[in-house]
Amino acid sequence: MQFEGTEAYVAEKDLTVAVNAAIRLERPLLVKGEPGTGKTELARQVASALGLDLIEWHVKSTTKAQQGLYEYDAVSRLRDSQLGDPRFEDISNYIKRGKLWESFTADRKTVLLIDEIDKADIEFPNDLLQELDRMEFFVYETGETIRAEHRPIVIITSNNEKELPDAFLRRCFFHYIKFPDMQTLQAIVDVHYPGIKQTLVNAALTQFYEIREVAGLKKKPSTSEVLDWIRLLVADDVEPETLHGNAKNALPKLHGALLKNEQDVHLFERLAFLARQRGG
Repeated sequence: MQFEGTEAYVAEKDLTVAVNAAIRLERPLLVKGEPGTGKTELARQVASALGLDLIEWHVKSTTKAQQGLYEYDAVSRLRDSQLGDPRFEDISNYIKRGKLWESFTADRKTVLLIDEIDKADIEFPNDLLQELDRMEFFVYETGETIRAEHRPIVIITSNNEKELPDAFLRRCFFHYIKFPDMQTLQAIVDVHYPGIKQTLVNAALTQFYEIREVAGLKKKPSTSEVLDWIRLLVADDVEPETLHGNAKNALPKLHGALLKNEQDVHLFERLAFLARQRGG
């Protein structure tokens, strides 16, 4: 199996090397990077390129590692026993399979995405060490061991909200998705909006990178946000000439697509005010 990117996903060479190395080593691929740089989409595109099914496990702050294996509904079983429901006799009726169980018992190889692992409790990665390493786990309620019939390709994403344990990191192949340079980002725009006027793309990306470089910006706009912004510029038929000029001199057009908190909006308003004063 060899991943070379897809028509819908621009993957730089070092990223494809990382994906293929993780596949060969049969190790989870841990992907970090700024939000909006395509980490989640990578798993979807790997599955698409290799013709594999994708199983997605989106981690939240309340997610427990056990949920990825299975959950036992003891309350429902107790209720059914009190009501005389014959389902009570078979404990497997009360076991809900998790995403790891699904990927381990799939009919063929799958891609398993564990998305935003850093959102969960710090012990979450450690609680999955053995299961991801050995590709098996034990179900205490039924006494059975679930083993991976076809070892899945595991892709784990992190937004770097918290540090991951060293023991977990040792078991992964790591790749950091750098924010794309202008040439790469232009290729990404062309994939999403084929035939778009290049003068508009050049002007928009020039201003976009200027915005990202403004000192004091709390949240830098991401790849997904610049795609939304360019889509709006096209829809409003914005002339490229109106985007020229220093980003510090005025709020960007349709800035709500790029600036996602009031502190950053106020920052640009102050910069524009100071620029007008200097001009006056």
